[in-house]
Order: sequence, then C-alpha cells, then structure tokens
Amino acid sequence: MKNIRVSAQTGSLVVLFFVLAFVFGPAPAFGQPVVTQSFASPELVPGDTWKVYIRATSAEASMKYIFVSIQQAGVMAYPISITRLKGENQKDFSGYLTLTTVSAGRPLDFAVLKLTINIRDDKGRFSEPVEFPLTFNPRASVKNPPEGVFQDKDLGPIMIQLRPVGEDGGASFGL
Repeated sequence: MKNIRVSAQTGSLVVLFFVLAFVFGPAPAFGQPVVTQSFASPELVPGDTWKVYIRATSAEASMKYIFVSIQQAGVMAYPISITRLKGENQKDFSGYLTLTTVSAGRPLDFAVLKLTINIRDDKGRFSEPVEFPLTFNPRASVKNPPEGVFQDKDLGPIMIQLRPVGEDGGASFGL
C-alpha cells in the first residue's frame, strides 16, 4: 500500500471546493439549459387560469421542449405535458405557460399540487427542475410576477386536465 501525501495547499483547495459547493449548490452540467428565473402565484381561485413564468437560456445548444409534470396528493399520476419551443425561443426565452384549472366533476377548493418544469435541448440534456407549489383557495390573493423581469409572451398551454380528489381513494378520473 502506498502512502499518499497531500500538501497543505492541495488540502486547502479541496476544502475550498467543498465549501463553495455547499454554499452555492451543485454546479449545473456543462452546456445544459439553465432556468435563470421563474415565478408563479402560490395560490389561485379554482377555475382560473394559472400563469407560470419562466426565463431560460442555453449557451451551447438549442432548447427544444418544455416538460411539465404535476403531482397532486390523492390523485393518480397525471401525464407529462410537452411544449415545443419555437425557433426564436431556442437560445433564450422569457414568457409564461398557462394551466387551465377547471376540473371535471367537483371543484378543486383547497386542493394542493406541485408543478415541475424541465427544459430539454436538442442534445437530450435537461435543465435542473424548477418546482411551483399551488393551493386552490376560493378567496385567493393572486400574486403577480415582479415587473420588468419576464416578457408578457404566451409560450403555450400546459396540456394536463386537473382532477379533484375522488371519494374512491384517489382513483378519480373526472367521470
């Protein structure tokens, strides 16, 4: 077995690396799309349209798709919604996706869900996920995005039909 000697300078660099990784979080994979800013109101009146604002960039490749998934306690899995980005939005974009919150069957009053967005480029790389919690409240005070941060540009709909939690143990399909 060999003895491995680490100089004080090398040891200091290793410690510095771990401190920076802890403070700033993991570095994104080289060249993957990066979501630079995002916003969505955390509360919404059931039946209203939810706008999810996002700003992203990709220095190395063309962004092609926005993948959206939704998780809701008490409801079986939703399908993934995929929105194709137009040519002018493939290097960088700013705008919003819309989710229609009219549900089939009972209203969504006080339901809670989590929406997750990933952006995929033409090389198959994904951005880090961005998550947005949402609570439905008939008396919601909807928050607007910060002024001047996002363009007022419709990137497309989120093609997921929400379902209320069913009395049948969560297997509600809005029938």
